[in-house]
Amino acid sequence: MTAFFQSLGLPFEAAWLISTIAGILLIALPLMLSVAMIIYVDRKIWAAMALRRGPNVVGPLGLLQSFADGLKVFLQETIVPTAANKGIFLIGPVVTFTVTLLAWAVIPFNSGAILADINVGLLYVLAISSLGVYGTIMAGWASNSKYPFFSAMRASAQMISYEVSIGFILICVVLWAGSFNLGTIVSAQKGHVFGILNGFGFNPLLFPMWVLFLISGMAETQRAPFDLCEAESELVAGYQTEYSSMAFALFWLGEYGNVLLMCALNATLFWGGYLPPLDIPVLYAVPGVIWLLLKIFFFFFVFSWVKATVPRYRYDQLMRLGWKIFLPLSLLFVFLVSGYLMATGHFA
Repeated sequence: MTAFFQSLGLPFEAAWLISTIAGILLIALPLMLSVAMIIYVDRKIWAAMALRRGPNVVGPLGLLQSFADGLKVFLQETIVPTAANKGIFLIGPVVTFTVTLLAWAVIPFNSGAILADINVGLLYVLAISSLGVYGTIMAGWASNSKYPFFSAMRASAQMISYEVSIGFILICVVLWAGSFNLGTIVSAQKGHVFGILNGFGFNPLLFPMWVLFLISGMAETQRAPFDLCEAESELVAGYQTEYSSMAFALFWLGEYGNVLLMCALNATLFWGGYLPPLDIPVLYAVPGVIWLLLKIFFFFFVFSWVKATVPRYRYDQLMRLGWKIFLPLSLLFVFLVSGYLMATGHFA
């Protein structure tokens, strides 16, 4: 894109700046629109699971329901509790929403279609996703209320616990791909199994790691059955209890943005990303971004399916699952994968 703007007579610096801004808008604007629509899809899936109709009044088939909800919260007054720390209280949702957008910079949508093609893309995603907990802690602490504060403590413990196991899971992927670059990881999955199946998920050694990553992703994004920081029976609405208007909406957008990001990482790291499922030339006629979006939608359906059908865990069960099951299992598979790769001369 920089070369295109240079061809219009612009100097390199200006062309690079304009192309970077255009790339950011090309990702951020469709992402925010897709978040609005994915909330509608989420509610429709829950309704179907419960034999209800879901949103069906605002617009054709209820498609404009999310936009009506967005307009409603936009027109509401932002109420800041008297005893709250006003500055941190208002910064919390902004941090949550901003961090969600930043992580998409390194996701490859097609071959060469990536905003920041950096060699440490996977480390960047881990670092950015780790920052998300700060928005939650700031909201819980600044509200000066016991329910949001307890919720923030739960959220921080939960996110830290499952990030440890996610880190070991990703080590297995990095060992096999030989790179932290997400584009290289996707390329390494081409014809990975039997020379025809695209995806590390088809590998018997990496399939269990994908299952752990999927479940850990649900815990990391605080989705049911791991939404203990928003357990209405104990903590009202959790760290969002004192929020209203657009501040509340930013948390909502950030949560769904994180869910979509986790779905994109599932597709990119284990199921070939923008590659078709089979390494057959005719399938490459479909643009890579279409394959990626189909995979993201499938994983989002799985997230919604689980939320609609699986009962909520107790908090001690959540912590036990992370520290006593997922952590030892992920460590064991790091040993197995690295041992297999060394035995087969993969690093030679």
